[in-house]
Amino acid sequence: MTVSPPAKAGSTRLPRPARRLQLLGAARDVFVAQGYHAAAMDEIAERAGVSKPVLYQHFPGKLELYLALLDASAEELVQIMSNALSSTTDNRERVPATFKAFYDFVAGTGEAFRLVFESDLSNEPAVREKLDRAMYDCADMVSQFIREDAGVSDAEAHLLGMALVGMAQVSARYWLSTGQEIPKDAAEQLIARLAWRGISDWPMTG
Repeated sequence: MTVSPPAKAGSTRLPRPARRLQLLGAARDVFVAQGYHAAAMDEIAERAGVSKPVLYQHFPGKLELYLALLDASAEELVQIMSNALSSTTDNRERVPATFKAFYDFVAGTGEAFRLVFESDLSNEPAVREKLDRAMYDCADMVSQFIREDAGVSDAEAHLLGMALVGMAQVSARYWLSTGQEIPKDAAEQLIARLAWRGISDWPMTG
């Protein structure tokens, strides 16, 4: 019996959604490692095991590919945040859940957080809009609970929500940069205690 040689990765015909996910995964690896400007479509196609024409069938150019990847990473963060905030009805628990969401995102495989928090293309209007939207959506979810329970105005709630989100993402990135010297759960709880001591000073409404 004659055994056919193994098919090349790019020669296998995949359904379009599966191929798109494959390409996004390869692009994430390249963009995270090299940044937008140094990344090359040739390298992304090679990493995915496809030809450049196949890559361009799905994404007309490097910017469109980057924006699609940024959308996926931002949606992941927003979904993690939504799940965390809806996981309990106790605000004392919601605060640490918020920080855990950011630490989970930063500690996740593939370092996709760098696309959202450390993009080297943040001056591009389309990229800036997506980056700002991700942070705004997270802060808006947090602010809803603050407004309901702390007796503050909409503007104050949004400011406090953005402050908590900012604290979460900056502290999580710093924690990662230290080589995770403090265990992840301990770091989350430490920052959550700091935040709760501040936010809990506002009286509950009703």
